[in-house]
Amino acid sequence: MLIPHPLLGLRDAQEFTYLGDATLLNRPDPQSETADAAFHDYVYLRDNPAGVHRELWFHDAGDRSWLVVTRDTTTHEILGAELARDVKLGITA
Repeated sequence: MLIPHPLLGLRDAQEFTYLGDATLLNRPDPQSETADAAFHDYVYLRDNPAGVHRELWFHDAGDRSWLVVTRDTTTHEILGAELARDVKLGITA
């Protein structure tokens, strides 16, 4: 499987570590009145969707960047990849 790294071009998936659902970028506010419940859900509850899904991947055998990869979980087709920093800041290419 090849991942289209936004800075380095196509890279083999073996250079990366899969880290889970990209919604992990949306960390709950620890100062919130519902912080305990929000962090419980954040840490323990995960969806396991079939179809198009956004995932976090870490380029540990390369430039050590974090990516949000859009992938179809039923076919493993990679539909795109963005720097996680850009996704978090709302920067679009």
